[in-house]
Amino acid sequence: MGKITFYEDRSFQGRCYECSSNCPNLQTYFSRYNSIRVDSGSWMLYECPNYQGNQYLLRRGEYPDYQQWMGLSDSTSSCLLIPEQAGSHRIQLYEREDHKGLMVELTEDCSCIQDSFHLNEVPSLHELEGCWVLYEMPNYRGRQYLLQPQENRTGEPWMLRQAL
Repeated sequence: MGKITFYEDRSFQGRCYECSSNCPNLQTYFSRYNSIRVDSGSWMLYECPNYQGNQYLLRRGEYPDYQQWMGLSDSTSSCLLIPEQAGSHRIQLYEREDHKGLMVELTEDCSCIQDSFHLNEVPSLHELEGCWVLYEMPNYRGRQYLLQPQENRTGEPWMLRQAL
């Protein structure tokens, strides 16, 4: 179980909304959130309702203003509790669309796919076990993309140009 608290103003000031489960539309409570406290769990925040738009991963901690979680704006419109999973994590990355070409299977974090596996692009993948957060640029920077178990992805808008 997780717990996240959204605050209308920076530095945990103003009205707040506490959440312990997925919320597809936070705009029913406030139009903007400028600070967040994550008491437990890992959460994916979305800029648009219904888990759409830019995504931001937040782990346990305090985020006194939206720039602390790499937010491009103070607009956070939905949140998703990422299920905690014990056990293995596996994902297959392919050098070509439709799961073709060279395939690399990962079972742990990798800060730069390009350096580690010489893949300049990942146009398709197959998520086998566990939840994964993919990053647009090396060293866990740039846009983030949450993948849930058993999703096959090819030609999606998150197609990475640099690395995961």
